[in-house]
Parts: sequence; structure tokens; C-alpha cells
Amino acid sequence: MIALIQRVSSASVAVNNEVIGEIAQGLLVFLAIQPADTQAKAKRLAERVAGYRVFNDENGKMNLNVKQVDGDILVVSQFTLAADTSSGMRPSFTSAAKPKFSNELYQYFCQQLRDQGFNVPTGEFAADMKVQLLNDGPVTFTLSI
Repeated sequence: MIALIQRVSSASVAVNNEVIGEIAQGLLVFLAIQPADTQAKAKRLAERVAGYRVFNDENGKMNLNVKQVDGDILVVSQFTLAADTSSGMRPSFTSAAKPKFSNELYQYFCQQLRDQGFNVPTGEFAADMKVQLLNDGPVTFTLSI
């Protein structure tokens, strides 16, 4: 399971030119599911995302997590993060999980964040989405379990 997290001032996701999820300050999470992933891994990754200290404290140091800054978390499924790019000129997606399995773990991951008290708007699984963001920093990290 791979999460690309970005600290944002704002972010939104649209399908068919209609915004279906948006946040102000918080985290934009692109999430990829792999075949060996489990609910336990999804729960642990949700805990890491929620607790990851990427927001500045009063001294300008990254010591605060998204809850401490009263931020939201926008989650967008992103199977391309699981691509094998080790050879050739075209990515292979054999390392990404099948859609039904991926969607179940994607939904579970989002629910784990909601269970921690976060507002968690999402994209639409397997849809052609347009994502807009204002990356704050820029601050971007890859977390994997």
C-alpha cells in the first residue's frame, strides 16, 4: 500500500466537470493498493497519515500533524503509484491490485480516517478525475506499508 501525501492549502477532485470532493488546509492523499495489502496494513497506513508531522509549529518546524492544525484529508485512488517502472518506456501495472479488491481497501482506508474524526472527502474510484491542489511548501512524501 502506497500513499503519496501532499500538504495543501486547498485541493479538490472533479468528475465530469463536477467537484465531488474538496478541502481547505490539510492533506491530499493519493492511494495505491497492491495485491498483498490487507485491512491491517490499511489501518496502520491511515494511522501514519493522520499522525505524520508535516505542518509547521510556531517555530517553523514540521512538528504538527493534520489533526493538530484542524485539517481535512482528501483521498484519491491512484493505482499508477503501484506501477513497475524499472524497465522499458511504458509502465507496467501488474503490481497494482485488482479493482474490486482495491476499492474495498480504499474505502476501508477512508473509513479508518473518518473513525479518527477527520472529514474525508474522496474521489470516485476508477473514474477519470481531475485533481487541483495548492501544494503548501511544496511538501510531498511517500508513505508505504
